[in-house]
Order: sequence, then C-alpha cells, then structure tokens
Amino acid sequence: MIPTRLSALRNEMEKRNIAIYIVPTADFHESEYVGEYFTARRYMTGFTGSAGVAVITLKEAGLWTDARYFIQAANQLEGTTVTLYKMGEEGVPTIDEYIEATLSEGETIGFDGRVVNSAWGKKLEEIVEKKNGKLAVEEDLVDIIWTDRPALPAEPVRILDFEYTGKGTVTKLADIRKVMEEKGADVHLVSSLYDIAWILNVRGNDIAYVPVVLSYLAITKEECIWFVQEEVMTDELSAYLKANNITTMAYDSFYEYVKEISVDSTVLMNKSVVNYRICNSIPEGVTVIDEKEPSVLMKAQKNEVEVKNTRLAHIKDGVAVTKFMYWLKNNVGKIPMTEISASDYLEALRKEQGAFDLSFNTICGYAEHGAIIHYGATKETDVEIKPEGLLLVDSGGQYLEGTTDITRTFAVGPVTDQMKSDFTRVLRSNLNLANARFLYGCSGMNLDVLARQPLWEANLDYKHGTGHGVGHVLNVHEGPNGFHWGRKAYTTALEEGMITTDEPGIYIEGAYGIRLENELVCRKGEKNEYGQFMYFENLTFVPFDLDAVDVSQMNETEKRYLNAYHAEVFEKIAPHLTAEEAEWLKEYTRSI
Repeated sequence: MIPTRLSALRNEMEKRNIAIYIVPTADFHESEYVGEYFTARRYMTGFTGSAGVAVITLKEAGLWTDARYFIQAANQLEGTTVTLYKMGEEGVPTIDEYIEATLSEGETIGFDGRVVNSAWGKKLEEIVEKKNGKLAVEEDLVDIIWTDRPALPAEPVRILDFEYTGKGTVTKLADIRKVMEEKGADVHLVSSLYDIAWILNVRGNDIAYVPVVLSYLAITKEECIWFVQEEVMTDELSAYLKANNITTMAYDSFYEYVKEISVDSTVLMNKSVVNYRICNSIPEGVTVIDEKEPSVLMKAQKNEVEVKNTRLAHIKDGVAVTKFMYWLKNNVGKIPMTEISASDYLEALRKEQGAFDLSFNTICGYAEHGAIIHYGATKETDVEIKPEGLLLVDSGGQYLEGTTDITRTFAVGPVTDQMKSDFTRVLRSNLNLANARFLYGCSGMNLDVLARQPLWEANLDYKHGTGHGVGHVLNVHEGPNGFHWGRKAYTTALEEGMITTDEPGIYIEGAYGIRLENELVCRKGEKNEYGQFMYFENLTFVPFDLDAVDVSQMNETEKRYLNAYHAEVFEKIAPHLTAEEAEWLKEYTRSI
C-alpha cells in the first residue's frame, strides 16, 4: 500500500520536475495534533505517531521522528521502503542536512506552503539558493493522489463562559493591543489555533482531543477579524462576536487579506507558527516583527478562576482514575482484559465524571509495550493484561473546568525486585520536583535536575522532557513552560499560575516501562530579603501504587512527601467513592 502511494507521488513529482517533496505532520496552523484531513504524512508512510516529517525523493523516502517514537516507527515502517531517521541520535543527519546533501544543482524542492512554517521555509529557501534551485509550494501533491481524503472539519463552536475563563475577550484584546503598541505593531496576525481559541473564549472540535476551531485572526488597533468557516456560524455565535466587536470573514480569504496589508504597516507575527504561504503573501515593504504571540505567555499564566476550575477538573479526573485503579486491582486475571478494553473502561469513567473528550489518545501499555514512550494500542498490537508485571497508563480528559494529564504505572500482580527498584526511583524523582522551593526567575531548565537526579545517580535517564505546560480547556501540551535540562525553549521564568506536568520515567526496552505524572501549578511563596520564593501545588490526586514501592530506597524526607500526598488524595477523593472503594483507598494511601 505505502510503496504504491509513494510511486503515485513520485509520478506527480516527475511531472513537475520536483526532486524532493516534504510532507510534515502539520495543518495550516502548526498544530501539534492534526485533524484527519491533515494526516498526509501518515498516509504516505504508515507511521501513526503525532510527530514526524517525511522526505521523499524520486528514489528514496525517509521519516524523521524523535525518541518518543523510535520503537513504534521502526515497527510501522517495516516493509514500506521508508527509512527511519532517529532525530538527535549520533551520526543521523538532520532533515535540512539530508535535503541539502541530496539536492543536486538546479533541482526543485516541493511542499505545500500552507503546512510548512515560515521559519523553516526560509531555511529551505537558503538551501535551494546554494544549489541554484527553486521551491514549488503552491500545490499539495498528496491531495492529488489521496482520492478518498476526509473533508476539512467544520464542527460546532462552543462559547466558554466567564465562569470558566475569568477574563473576557474584550480585556484580552486590550492586553494584546497594549503589547502591540509597545512593539510598534499595527497588525497582529494569529495563526495558532490554541491562541485564537483563548483570545476569543471559544472552543470547537476540529481536532480530536483539542477543542479548537480552524481559523485565523487579524488584530489591529481598531478591528479584530476572525477568518472562520461559514458553516460554524450560528445566531448565538454571531451575537457573541458582535457584542465583543469582532467581525468575521471566510476562512480561505485570510491569504487575500494579508496581500492587502498596507506597505507602511508593521506586522507582529510568529514565523515559527505562521505558514510559509501566508508569510510570502505579505507585500514587500511591510515591516515584520517576528516574535511569539503575546497571548502565549498570557494564557500560560492561569488566573485564579482558571486555577480554581482546574482544581475541580482534577478532582473529577482523580475520582475516575482512582475508580479505574480499584477496578484494575480487583479484576485483573478474573475477567477478560486487554489494553484497549482497559482504556475504554477508563474513558467511560471519565465521561461519568463529566469529561466531554479525552485530552489525547490514551497510552495503555502492558509489559514491554510500556517501554514504548508514546505507545498507542491497535487491534494488531492489543494484548491481554495478565495478573503479573506492570501496566503503564498515560491519559487525560477535557472538562469544561480544565484539561488533565496523568500517568500511573500499576503493579497488576507480582513484580520483580528490579521493577520495584526502578519504580521507586521514578517515584522519588516525581516527589523531588513536586516539592521544590525556588527563587523567582528559575526556569524549567534550572529545575529539571531535581527530577533526574535519582535516576542519574544510577546512570539511568529518560529520552523525553520531565514536563510540559498544559492549556486550560485547550491543548494538553502548551508552552512556554516545561522541564528539560537541554531544551532552550524552557528558559522562560516559571510564573505564578503556570501549570506544568511532572513525569519522569524509566523504560526497559522489551520488558517494561514506568512513568509517574502529576500536574503542578506554580505558586508564590514567601518574599523576603533574598527575593520572591516560589513553590508548586499538586493538582493531580490519585494514589501512587504502593504495591510497586521499595520503601527501603526512600529517605525520611521522601517518605514524608509521599505520606503527605497520599493523605491529601484520601481527603479529596474518598468522599466521591463508594464505601467499598473508600475503604480500599485507605489501604492504598496508608503511611509508609
């Protein structure tokens, strides 16, 4: 199937004298997850992970993806003729290095200019200039061969009330215009779907798990224009937009709007998000300020209404996951149970608590599948969960009150001493970071070592970040905050109200995986002569599985951290359980 599709694409490339064609994992807005219409990379390679770029030549095809997906990609690419390039590994060329080395003098690189951001497009420009070649960006060649491609989504739009947002759209626009004025910008072009949803206080369903609306936004000193598909408009939405002084135009007309921007204007936009075709549509002479959207930092700092609601979301989610843990412990080995059926049961529990969607596709990996960092069970890979070993479940829900993300690793039966040792190291890592006290100005890059130290002292590590920001009824992965020692993106100071995950792990390929994840909200502590001290408040309340803990590895401080956390879990979650479940929870939150 994949070789046939590659052959069809190469035929289209040959017709246009295109030597290299790039197919990223992207929509027109540089979203992390994409709707079915935008799964062109999956269609061309067979790889289903959320991150990756396909580069196709007339003779070869390669897929670049990161460490989260190395195992998955290797399995899914088998027999496709697509070569896996492991990003960040020694001796593996970057995408740009490969393209530059492969492109011959005078040849053409092709891609759909709407799915490549402007910053990357500029780098590709530089490569073809070196080779006296050119770019072909006006056509989507995959669309030509993908005859049964799904339609562009246009799902209903929900207005998120003030009781959930804590700040109205008029106020948000005023805050953004203040930043525009400070920077001397007349026009602000917003392509990020997450930022548009936050600014307008609307949510949609155009991408699975991420409640956003396919659209663009243009903000000037006087106007706010929302470029959105006409099919989503309702009388209620029209009235809401009118009340907030927002006008609408057709989704596709954004490119024409950009072409008409006055040459004496100054445009503020993020070239790492705005696509290449938009950027190329801006008239020559227009001044462009290439910076992150002001809303990125604004929406990352949750206000007190958002934090209050997020706490409520986590109580609901904690009830669902705790009930799942109870069910798992009491039924494994007694009833038929697989990775998929367990995931489905957990989803049903979340819906009982009011979740309107999941926040991402549940990772439910038993035994060796737990070592695949972003494993997704399919009918082909689904296995029985046996009453032995470890089960890793990374999951989350979308509630009107907030977005959740939690990982627990469960002992579903007898576990080895090594499993207990590894589990305890990961637990210590989680607790160490969650209980950090630090001065204002510290970033996620500064604090990451607190989580990794219990692993590093045993010469262990994990090939992913320790944590990421979480949106409010939005995308489960949000910047600019996060934890990673080597990621420059995480040099932003941790501000009060920022919500970040804490999720260290250990992965033993072919055997098991362990990850433990809570969400933390950054809070202000004492302020004294040394400065403003900060700390984290736990938002997630589900027991860590004591059946997998080797208490002898833990020092008294770590025991105190765990006991305090478990006491809070019982206090917050037990009132929402049955008497039998609450009695069981008392045992799993006991002091050690």
